[in-house]
Amino acid sequence: MRANPPASPGIGAASRLRAARACLLLVAVLLASCATVAPMHPAGWTERLQLLQRIGNWDLQGRAAVAIGSRGWQASVDWRQHADQSVVHLAGPLGIGASVLALGPDGLSVNGSPPSPQGVEIMERRLGFALPVANLRYWLLGIPDPAGPSSVRFNAQDRVSHLEQAGWTVDFLRYRVHAGDWLPALLVLRSEGVRVRIVVDQWKGVR
Repeated sequence: MRANPPASPGIGAASRLRAARACLLLVAVLLASCATVAPMHPAGWTERLQLLQRIGNWDLQGRAAVAIGSRGWQASVDWRQHADQSVVHLAGPLGIGASVLALGPDGLSVNGSPPSPQGVEIMERRLGFALPVANLRYWLLGIPDPAGPSSVRFNAQDRVSHLEQAGWTVDFLRYRVHAGDWLPALLVLRSEGVRVRIVVDQWKGVR
């Protein structure tokens, strides 16, 4: 009687090797996916958010380029924020000429007109869209408007890289140092066919 030959050890080893490779591949995929997801709430974000929300006085000088479908215009931007009063000077050679928007507790004023519900309509006709002045006051600082819901994503430096709020998306493409802190230097706003690119040339008096 002849005994059956022992099973080849190579078959089991090959199976184990394939299983090990599959496990390693799965781990690599999981690690890669985790590495590309920014933290939802980085350490210190709540404290920083509250700090920036409390800032009541600041001045900003920069430039805006607006595209609305195939049309567009450019303007210099001088934004002065004092407590709850936002005063925005827009001046440029294309499209809108010069406009002064003032938003306060009583409403929106355009070029010195008394605040009224019609202020938003006047601004929309002049600019070609409704500029979200109340939200933009906070977006320019790199934070969402606390008055409404929002969704944010962060970059590797734990600063906001993408914000969605009030029907707009805001991408923060560059930051710059001011008074020992990092504030936005380049941001792009998009909403329903409107694209607004804002370059911040100078921050002043952030306090």
